[in-house]
Amino acid sequence: MFNLSEKVAVVTGASRGIGKAMAETYARSGAHVVCVSRSEDALQSVADAINSDRGSASVYVCDVSDLGAFQDLIKNTADTYGSVDILVNNAGVTRDTLIMRMSEDDWNTVININLKGAFNGIKAVTRVMMKQRSGRIINISSVSGLMGNPGQANYSASKAGVIGLSKATAKELASRGITVNCIAPGYIATDMTNKMTDQAKDSIISQIPLGRMGSPEDIAAAALFLASNEAGYITGQTFTVDGGMVMI
Repeated sequence: MFNLSEKVAVVTGASRGIGKAMAETYARSGAHVVCVSRSEDALQSVADAINSDRGSASVYVCDVSDLGAFQDLIKNTADTYGSVDILVNNAGVTRDTLIMRMSEDDWNTVININLKGAFNGIKAVTRVMMKQRSGRIINISSVSGLMGNPGQANYSASKAGVIGLSKATAKELASRGITVNCIAPGYIATDMTNKMTDQAKDSIISQIPLGRMGSPEDIAAAALFLASNEAGYITGQTFTVDGGMVMI
């Protein structure tokens, strides 16, 4: 089950955290993974580790907020490997502060990468996948996009927008055999959460019915399922992977 042999996957934000875990999981399942980020050194480290573990990975440096750059990425991938079967729009940033203190640059930066970046990826890959009459697009949202979060008006708006974008494009692309789904992670143990105080972590964990933060591998497992043939009848859905924090 969940075999991705002979598939080509593009994963943005693959240099660390959730993106890194997804790239590694896809490679272990047989896909060639194009690891995408703005940090070449960190990307190369991820790709080297995958290749040394008998997987298959390559590196492509790209600013996902630049449509032309994303289109070049997809064209290069399709020309080099013959297809683009899976696209994961995972790249994201935060610029957290209360709305009264939030600058226009704070707003634009987050929207341009988190939401416009997902739009750029979908737009860039659509023609390739339509020609193939198959494809999996997986967009990484957040529970913040479902319930909001104080100090994250920009981030919450971007992640809510990703959910709406996914639903609309799922309806547009379904007739061509392309599925579009979202994953909304809850609190995941990453470099960002590791910087929190123990008191802050305890406060968060108290809100999670399963009593712990998730791991990047928890998100990667959901992304593997959605990329697989077994998920072929699922589209336009948002999967919350959050330990039960948000139940709707």
